[in-house]
Amino acid sequence: MEPMPRDQLVTDWVASRFPDQSIQITPASADASFRRYFRLTWPDGTTRILMDAPPEKEDCKPFIHVAGLLAKADLAAPRILDQDLENGFLVLTDLGRIGYLDALNADLSMADMLMRPVLDVLVKWQLSSKASTLPPYDATLLRRELDLFPEWFIGRHLGYQLNDTEKSMLDRTFKYLINSALAQPKVFTHRDFMPRNLMLVESEARLTPGIIDFQDAVYGPISYDVVSLFRDAFISWEEEQEIDWVVRYWEKARAAGLPVRADFGDFWRDYELMGLQRHLKVLGIFCRLKYRDGKEKYSEDLPRFMNYARKTAHRYVQLKPLLNLLDTLEGNTEQIGYRR
Repeated sequence: MEPMPRDQLVTDWVASRFPDQSIQITPASADASFRRYFRLTWPDGTTRILMDAPPEKEDCKPFIHVAGLLAKADLAAPRILDQDLENGFLVLTDLGRIGYLDALNADLSMADMLMRPVLDVLVKWQLSSKASTLPPYDATLLRRELDLFPEWFIGRHLGYQLNDTEKSMLDRTFKYLINSALAQPKVFTHRDFMPRNLMLVESEARLTPGIIDFQDAVYGPISYDVVSLFRDAFISWEEEQEIDWVVRYWEKARAAGLPVRADFGDFWRDYELMGLQRHLKVLGIFCRLKYRDGKEKYSEDLPRFMNYARKTAHRYVQLKPLLNLLDTLEGNTEQIGYRR
């Protein structure tokens, strides 16, 4: 027997879960995975979010686990109201329709007012950390992510064949970045903590950032979520503004007793090197999304990540060989979309 089309399964599941109720089902959002989100609206205006995560492709258990950690930390995040893991459905509270990225793109003059409360949310999330609660962001995972860069960006996207010298250089560079990450203090790490995954919670009287898309959280380097926030996939900041926010985070973290480096210069170096690991990874992931999954829109932001990577590689002598490789790849500017 052919499996029921997923859209029909969604409709039938809602009808069976909420019998004799007139519920409108509308798309809420989708992400880079196979998950989809629908908004369920009752006649009285009550709304809920339905997560559709096909069980053969997505595991809801990490989402449920991290949602519990966020609730325990008293942070604004979707609460789970109902679950059907066999069919891959979760019913969640609705944080509203206004995402941070949309709000920032609508009015950049509001950026400082919007971003400062996020620093408090991040510190609160990190303060709730406990070892052995989330999977470790270990050397194996860090390396697996970095290997996406030569496989999907250099090889698949640019069609460039690395020679043995370049492969050895990348191996040394990757080990340098991994060692830097592993030397940092560890905290709960969202792993995609950026405006696209933050919401303006409409039900709150004051500005409250809500956290979504947290199912990939790990126990990892303390700078990771900070650099994810300020060297974002979909919006870039002037460095003066970026440094101002990072200093404010660092001061708040120190005051709260988080184990950030005592010297800001040392923390900034950790931040930049952690960012480079993420940016090389994302260059690979966005190309994989394009070529393997048919999601081409993500490749539009490849130039942003090339700029991030070049800026960091230019600043540290240990990364000069990587910068030289990026210069070599610059011969493929049409594919990269890079501009000086």
